[in-house]
Amino acid sequence: MPGRFGRGLLTTLFGAFVLFLYGPTLTIMVLSFQGPDGGLTFPMNGVSLHWFGRLFEQQAVGDFGASVTRSLILAALVTAATVVISLSAGMAFRRRFTGSALLFYLTISSLILPSILVGLGIGLSFNQAELEPSWWGSALGAQLTWTLPFGLLIMLAVFNRFDHAWEEAARDLGATSWQSFAHVVLPIVAPSVIGIALFGFTLSFDEFARTLLTAGTDNTLPLEILGMTTTVTTPVLYALGSMSTLLSFLVIGLALLGLLRYRARA
Repeated sequence: MPGRFGRGLLTTLFGAFVLFLYGPTLTIMVLSFQGPDGGLTFPMNGVSLHWFGRLFEQQAVGDFGASVTRSLILAALVTAATVVISLSAGMAFRRRFTGSALLFYLTISSLILPSILVGLGIGLSFNQAELEPSWWGSALGAQLTWTLPFGLLIMLAVFNRFDHAWEEAARDLGATSWQSFAHVVLPIVAPSVIGIALFGFTLSFDEFARTLLTAGTDNTLPLEILGMTTTVTTPVLYALGSMSTLLSFLVIGLALLGLLRYRARA
């Protein structure tokens, strides 16, 4: 009886936690299906796809379409840079080199610093260099200070468990260093590389603090939403939230599908 009561209590607590975690998102998704005369709160006034149709029309203030496009392009650039740099750094850190410890702690320190200060520092650096901050330049650098430490930590964990005998076997069979990397190392660490790409995209797509002072005059999606919350009072904001949530799940699903197909081929 105590065991059953304990499991029931834990199940209830877990259910309450999930509801607390995803309840606001579910509420926004439900309210995004309001009718044309619907508002921002319950009760709903009709059910329709009206606000999804209004999503990419020109709004009275702001431009959702352009901000979503900028966020997607920026996330793709951050993802590509994070994967390449993290994989290269992981290979380099397999052997100790001069300054390796300093470089490691310098990279990880960006996780400790407040995000707004990192963005402020990068924005001021661009201003001092008389360069115009932009979402594809300074914001890209600011977001890499957020994604690269995660990618590096993942690759270090992977290569700490990597068996060097596989590479030695490839060398014994006549493979060059590049052939050994492409045909032995990369296929083995490919699931982790996919995970790094997923981290990079999701962390970049909704990053706000490090982008606020580095994006220049063109807003990314999080900045656009912030600027429009005080002026847009229609469920079009909820429709945008639903679409961005579905986009995130789509990216995660594609990553998992790619991982499953890779394992099936392996």
